[in-house]
Amino acid sequence: MLLKRERELIVEYGLKLLESGLTTGTGGNLSVLNREHGLLAISPSGLDYRLSKPEDIVVMDLDGNIKESARKPSSEYGFHTALYKTRADVNAVVHTHSVYATTVACLNMELPAVHYLVGFAGKKVPLAPYATFGSQELADNVTDTIGNYNAVLLANHGLITVGRQIGNAFDAAEELELVARIYIQALSVGKPVIVPDDEMDKVIDKFSTYGQAGGKS
Repeated sequence: MLLKRERELIVEYGLKLLESGLTTGTGGNLSVLNREHGLLAISPSGLDYRLSKPEDIVVMDLDGNIKESARKPSSEYGFHTALYKTRADVNAVVHTHSVYATTVACLNMELPAVHYLVGFAGKKVPLAPYATFGSQELADNVTDTIGNYNAVLLANHGLITVGRQIGNAFDAAEELELVARIYIQALSVGKPVIVPDDEMDKVIDKFSTYGQAGGKS
C-alpha cells in the first residue's frame, strides 16, 4: 500500500474533525504530502469520515494523477496540490466548515488579532475571494491570498489551515475556530480591541518554540 502511514493519518484526523465539531457529515477535506515520493494522501469525495479506512484514502501526485485507490479524491484536491507546489514548508492541509470561522468568511471579513491565538496563522487570517468549490479559480485565489500565513478564510465557504505536519494544521484549525468565536461574540456587544502588530511579533516568535520537541505527526 502506497503511503500507508499518511493514509492512516487522514483516517485519524478525519475523525478528529468530526469529534471537534470542525465539520459535519462529509464536509471539508484533508491531505498529507510525502515530499520524498512526490505523492499525497487525500480524503475521498463524499465518504463518511467514520466509515473511512486507509484503503479508501486516495494517493495522488502533485499533478492530480491518481496513483492508488478505487475512490475519487476530494473535489477540492486542486487547492491542496497548488499549496504544496507554492509552499515548500507545507506538508499537510486541513479544510473545515467550522461554524464561527465560516461565519467570519460569510461576512467577507478577515480574522484579525482579536486574541493572540490568531498567531497560529500569523498576525491575522486573510480572506480569499469567493469561487466555486473545486474550481481552478478557487485554487488560484487560495495561493494568491495565503502568502506566508498558515491559514486562509474562503469567502462564503470555510477555512484552510496548513502545517509542516497534519497535527500542526489541525491545531491551527481548532485554535482559529476559537478565535473566530471570540471575534463574533465580541462584535455582538461592542468593538473588539485588536492586539497590535508588535505584540503579535512577540507571540509568533514564542510560538516557534512552544510545545514539545519533535512536534505532532
